[in-house]
This record gives sequence, C-alpha cells and structure tokens, in this order.
Amino acid sequence: MTELNRVFLRLPNLPEVSAFKASALALVAFFAATCLAEAGAAENDSAMLLHARYSILQEALSDTEFRRPIRLESSDIDGSVSGDVFAVLDSPFGFANEALSQAANWCDVLLLHFSVKFCQPNRTGEATALDVAIGRKYDQPLSKAYRVNFVYNVETQTSDYLHVRLNSSTGPLRTSNYRIVLEAVPLGRDQTFLHFSYAYDYGTVGKLAMKAYLGTLGRNKVGFSEVGYDTDGQVRYIRGMRGAVERNAMRYFLAIEAFLDTLSFPQDERWEPRLHHWFDAVERYPRQLHEMSREQYLEMKRSEILRQESAKVVSAYGTAL
Repeated sequence: MTELNRVFLRLPNLPEVSAFKASALALVAFFAATCLAEAGAAENDSAMLLHARYSILQEALSDTEFRRPIRLESSDIDGSVSGDVFAVLDSPFGFANEALSQAANWCDVLLLHFSVKFCQPNRTGEATALDVAIGRKYDQPLSKAYRVNFVYNVETQTSDYLHVRLNSSTGPLRTSNYRIVLEAVPLGRDQTFLHFSYAYDYGTVGKLAMKAYLGTLGRNKVGFSEVGYDTDGQVRYIRGMRGAVERNAMRYFLAIEAFLDTLSFPQDERWEPRLHHWFDAVERYPRQLHEMSREQYLEMKRSEILRQESAKVVSAYGTAL
C-alpha cells in the first residue's frame, strides 16, 4: 500500500490523471475493505471503506499544500460537480460523533459560511429538515435570500462510524440535487478521520450564470487543485465549477472544525470565538477563500445569529415565522 502511495504522489496533478487516481484509489479501497470484512476486523462495510481510504491517503496527508493533514478532491462530470475533503481532526471520535449527529448543531455549522443567512431545523412526523437561506456576501433580509430545504438523515451512527446526509432537490440558479455528506471514523483515542462531501447538479442556466460570474466578479476566483504553470512559473489553479465547489467544500469543512473546537466554551459564549476561529481558518488560504474583512464578517454574522436565535425563541412558542 505504501509503495502505491508513492506512485500516485509522483503523478502530475492534472484532471485526467486525477480521474485515474480517483478510480484506482476507489478500486484499491474496495478490495482492501473486502479483505478486512473477510477477516472480521470491522463492524460494517462503510466504516472499513473509510479506514481503507485513510490507509491509502496516510502518507499523502503527512505533506499537503494545506500544511495540515487535509486532502481535497473535486470532479465535474456530466453536469454534476463535487468537492470532497478528507482530513484528520484533533477531536476524539466519540466527541465528534455525538455533536455532528444532531440536526440543530448542523445549523450552527452552516451559519458560519458567509453565504448562509439563516438555518432552522424542522420536524414533520419522522422526517427532519433544515430550512436554510442562501444569500449574498452582506447582511440582507430573508425575503431576498434563496430558501433551500435540506432533508436531514443520520444514515448510520455506531461506536466506530458516523454517516450523516443532507439532501435538497433544488438550489439557487436552477441547480439541483444538493448532497452534503459527512463520514467519520476514530483514529486511536484522540483523533478522527473525516470525509466531507459537497455536491450538486447544474443545467444550462447554472452553467451560463457561473460563466457570467467568472467573467466579472469572479474573474480572479480559483480553487485549490493545481492544473499547471503560467509562463512566469507561477502555479495555475483550477477555475470554473470545480474551483467553486472546492472553495465551498473547504469553507464548510472548516466550519465543522470551528464548531467542534469551540464546544468547550460555555454554551452562551461559543459564537464569538467560533466566528473568529472560522475566519482565521479561511484566511490561511487567502488566494482561494478571502472575501471580506474580519470586521465586515463579524458585523454580518452577529446580526444573522441574533436573527437565528430570535427565530428559535419564536418557534419554541409555536408561532410561525
């Protein structure tokens, strides 16, 4: 397995090579998990697959462009774009397992992203949904934001595996089939290996809208994947749909980490350090993730948090928003 890692790491990071590596890694992970299953070394196939993926990525995670054990992969195939983050967190699995299996906590995670203006869990019968408002990079009334309804499911929760899925059939600009997936397994007593995926489908309207954005406000926007070098020797990064999904996958992953890292604060004192934690994290990668000043972000989010907390009080008394 180690020798296979070295071979993959020597390959250039080009789209066609990345596709080959992803296919090969998936195939190796499948066979590795199959062998483990036959040996009875894990409780379920999904947990074994994620452990197998960690085994494959372990060496690569020790030296990444993020200067941390984080790996980001993306694809844009037949109108479906996805970004996947694999990372080692310095949080015990039991701690993460409990916190990330609760729908209300996911609203606190999502709200850290500058484009999420509001989030509230709703329950109808046995089903749980997250009512999410997506907007622009400034404070705006909810009536001007786009509402997305995520169906929330804890697919699997055991002592050694967590699988949470959020799905929405529609999104902004006629995008559709939104999938937010989190998987996690323990690494020893004090760490967790996490896989976070953010994906959606887009049609002609979405593609044209992105093209218009990238030609104007987003003309300098890039993702993290390296696709070559400019004539002056500078690294050239992925753009377009893959660049966009990589940026957002990283932002949401960093929100998960900021949420977990601030749970030790008293409950009524978590928001302020959490906001600073997330902002500091994204500013480590300014080429891809910088959008606004700290003061602008804090002012916007404090207002949105107040609105969200007020909505919780109203909802608790059974009054429609």
